[in-house]
Amino acid sequence: MGYFLAMHRVVALVRPVQSTFALGCAAEVFGTVPPGTPRHYEFEVCTERPGQVSTSAGYALSVSRDLSALDSADTVVIPGWAPVEAPLSARVHRALLRAHARGARLVTICGGVFALARTGLLDGRSATTHWARAEQLRQEFPRVRVDAEVLYVDHGDVATSAGAGAGIDLCLHLVGKDHGVAHAALVARYMVMPPHRGGGQTQPVLTGPATDSLDGLLVWAEARLGTALSVGDLAAYLHVSPRTLARRFAEQLDTSPGAWLLSRRVAQARTLLEETDLSVEVVAVRVGLTSAANLRRRFRARVGATPGAYRRAFRGSAT
Repeated sequence: MGYFLAMHRVVALVRPVQSTFALGCAAEVFGTVPPGTPRHYEFEVCTERPGQVSTSAGYALSVSRDLSALDSADTVVIPGWAPVEAPLSARVHRALLRAHARGARLVTICGGVFALARTGLLDGRSATTHWARAEQLRQEFPRVRVDAEVLYVDHGDVATSAGAGAGIDLCLHLVGKDHGVAHAALVARYMVMPPHRGGGQTQPVLTGPATDSLDGLLVWAEARLGTALSVGDLAAYLHVSPRTLARRFAEQLDTSPGAWLLSRRVAQARTLLEETDLSVEVVAVRVGLTSAANLRRRFRARVGATPGAYRRAFRGSAT
């Protein structure tokens, strides 16, 4: 099912002052083994000068591995880089280029993209970082095409994420590439995380009651996904025009009403495929996609697998 037959070695390159959250995102995703599933990854950390590495949380990490750990890594993670202005030492620069040249995947979380950009491996390619650092990245590395809207960018050999939380999204995405979306969904569920977040860096934020809040509409619509619910029905529920509804969705959820409806229907289909033995035809009707053909087309476009293949992979990973 996955790309890697042997244990996949993930090595995080840390430095003082290390972000504990960014490091924890990678460690949790690649180190989590849901009950009843095989271990696919080995996770460890290294640093240029082994010993005590100070962290953003006020305690020190004891790191015994030096840069030689990168020589056998399948994936190298740079979980932040503080301060982002800090240059790469010649040793780190060489180690990263050497790892990339022999086929290791280089992955950055949040400010880690600044370190990767200094290797030149992002020149002429798209990348992302935390929205608050996007302009700085553009100014310092004009040859990098900075996309401040997305949660992550994956080129296969290099991948970058936005803020530290988006590092979880990127790591789960990579698990899905390596070992299938069903296994990634198991890891996400065990972490009590969504397997995939829609939208970009402007994520929906729950707020207090407001006259134009979508919270009530979303709850109402979620309970009616199995019906012939349309964008017009959503607008009618709020007593607004479709244009006003589209504006509110764009402002609050960074998506369109139609795209949100489809994403929720596909998400519900995933749950039914995982938890029930309902046929694909019945699942399609239950989530409002009317036919098995429509469900297969929509599901494959969003998940990367047919409903039947997804269910088989999920059941296989759970045994």
